[in-house]
Amino acid sequence: MNRVEPPAAPEDDRPVDLTGDEFLLPEQTSDDTDRGWGERSDTNDERLWEDRPPHWG
Repeated sequence: MNRVEPPAAPEDDRPVDLTGDEFLLPEQTSDDTDRGWGERSDTNDERLWEDRPPHWG
């Protein structure tokens, strides 16, 4: 005789403990960073500020 497993509870019905001080979700995911997109994380902002034209003040 085959044993029938009960269906798994949907994700919406899963209990979640909200009593701790931990954050449920990070403010920024790894996919939302330069590294997540495969880009380099170093910037050249400092060089651009030093090389700005004189009329920029």
